[in-house]
Amino acid sequence: MSFLNGVPLRAAFGLVALAAAAPALAQSDPAAAPVQALDDGLLAIMKGGSALGAAGRAAKIGPVVDQTFDIGLITRLSVGPDWLKVAPADQAALVAGMRRLTVAQYAANFSSYSGQSFTIDPKVEARGADKLVRTTLSTPKSDSVAIGYRLRQSGGKWRIVDVYYRNAISQLATRRADFESIFAKGGAKALISHLDALAAKSGK
Repeated sequence: MSFLNGVPLRAAFGLVALAAAAPALAQSDPAAAPVQALDDGLLAIMKGGSALGAAGRAAKIGPVVDQTFDIGLITRLSVGPDWLKVAPADQAALVAGMRRLTVAQYAANFSSYSGQSFTIDPKVEARGADKLVRTTLSTPKSDSVAIGYRLRQSGGKWRIVDVYYRNAISQLATRRADFESIFAKGGAKALISHLDALAAKSGK
């Protein structure tokens, strides 16, 4: 057996490999994993494109949304304080409506592939107990788009609770402003219908 400075050569090479990998492992943040999973899922439906169709893309991205988003919390935060006024059955219907909308919008907005790629910023920022993961969507011969994700830990897993288009426009804040007036006029039933209408429109 060959030795290097008293260490078996095979073991020495193993130690070198571990040392080389250590910085990358140290820099990885578990909050980035759901964002990577979402990016991979979006690329998959984009590459599926018209061959999958809107329904096929929705079926493919649906489980990814379930894995990476906290749809229940997003729905509650979008409704705001009025959530406490909503009956449990209507709360469940609102969460289901929010999921349908999220899935339908991704299936509609990521419907074709022309060389796009996602890049995740390795620097994950703390926002109190939450974390912010920044990404860039790049398309050949087009301007890149910055997309930020706010994640919160629930049940030991990091889940997306807000999306920032161009790192500035909060999807959660936009929906809260939209939902407030609808709830004020027609309560939970009107909001459920609104979510269903938005999902149906996106699915066309």
